[in-house]
Amino acid sequence: MKKILGTLIIVIALLVGSSTESYAASSTYTVKKGDSLYKISRMHNVTVANLKSWNGLKSDLIHPNQKLKVVKGTTKAQTAKPVAKKVSTTPSRSNGEKVVKEFVVSATAYTASCNGCTGITKTGINLKKNPNAKVIAVDPSVIKLGTKVYVEGYGYAVAGDIGGAIKGNKIDVFFPTKSQAYNWGRKSVKIKVLE
Repeated sequence: MKKILGTLIIVIALLVGSSTESYAASSTYTVKKGDSLYKISRMHNVTVANLKSWNGLKSDLIHPNQKLKVVKGTTKAQTAKPVAKKVSTTPSRSNGEKVVKEFVVSATAYTASCNGCTGITKTGINLKKNPNAKVIAVDPSVIKLGTKVYVEGYGYAVAGDIGGAIKGNKIDVFFPTKSQAYNWGRKSVKIKVLE
């Protein structure tokens, strides 16, 4: 009986030790080529701001093979669960969101169906697979990538892309078809940056 009890205690100790080890491994993420903080935040159901805070990052710049902490603390209750890779077509419109900044921008439109376009945004959103996504291209020094926004005449969107001509108070709004992009044209619109 003592042998069975001793064996059982050893087995339980080994199981507890291995579960702690697997948890520790899941609290970090190794950056892969093509990853962005926005993409990683969606995979681990955390915010970009939390990722930056937990890892002491001052910018959105990350590198392949970089190790990032993806959960705060070390308790299992705080473990973030991965979320499906489906892109939300419209960011949350909860009343709890606060307008951080509001200003007028020059807005043009773009599409993923142009010659030479991959359809993959800077933050990793595949616009060809998600044609109804509400995404805008921004100057990251004005609006950080991954930020939720409200664009007058376009609606709620995410700052998920950049563009060579997008500098300063300019944005590019995504449309699934060229005709919709042409119909938008160029206009001055009010944009609200949400918390």
